[in-house]
Amino acid sequence: MNSFLHPADADEPPLTLLPDHAVYRPVSSHLAIAPPVSVVIPAMNEAENLPYVFKTLPDWIHEVVLVDGNSTDDTVAVARELWPAVTVVTQRGKGKGDALISGFAACTGEIIVMIDADGSADGNEIVSYVSALVSGADFAKGSRFANGGGTDDMTPVRKLGNRVLTALVNAKFGARYTDLCYGYNAFWRHCLDHIALDCAGFEVETLMNIRVVKAGLRVQEIPSHEYNRIHGVSNLRAVRDGLRVLKVIAGERGARRKRLARPALITGDAL
Repeated sequence: MNSFLHPADADEPPLTLLPDHAVYRPVSSHLAIAPPVSVVIPAMNEAENLPYVFKTLPDWIHEVVLVDGNSTDDTVAVARELWPAVTVVTQRGKGKGDALISGFAACTGEIIVMIDADGSADGNEIVSYVSALVSGADFAKGSRFANGGGTDDMTPVRKLGNRVLTALVNAKFGARYTDLCYGYNAFWRHCLDHIALDCAGFEVETLMNIRVVKAGLRVQEIPSHEYNRIHGVSNLRAVRDGLRVLKVIAGERGARRKRLARPALITGDAL
């Protein structure tokens, strides 16, 4: 995992070519990285929200991959106007999981960030996810309930359901998560070789979180604030999707588990 620490100079160019010919992208005032970062955004009829999403994306990312779920509005046209170099993938199947799988396959970066298109996530937080990865984590998992996180978008019923499902996954798989069903995550591309995704719906986030644990990957939770959707109505249905999450948990519990050391959940100090 390549990382390079150096003090930032306000007059330095956005890209620095070092003697070993590696191009380092300034990420913050004290960190520059060589690994290219791809951001995957699944979207269906999110034309009104994309300006808010793209406005927060840092200019140092390598690429944006927009997965269009056969939108009937101007989602694709707006994305191309906002980010001319955007890679647009037309989703052939249905569901968030299917969209993410298609988006991941189109990425060329070594680090992949997944973010929602409804304006609920702040792209400025990407630096925290990337910093965790170049510091040693395999998977940087967003958490609305870690110290410093928060949510404006969860009803009491959804909060309770998420808490119960999180506790269940922690008990069944030896994880120590504070949040389970959240779609803001980042990971090294090699993680895809260990978590082979095969589900189509919103339960994809739970599946990823379980499989990184089963694979023994190093996970670091990143405090994240979830804002209200700006325009439109969410396709999430608490009861329906909660039952799908339960089905995933039961299926993964019954699947053959590799004999690996207990995975580390990094919460500031490596465990």
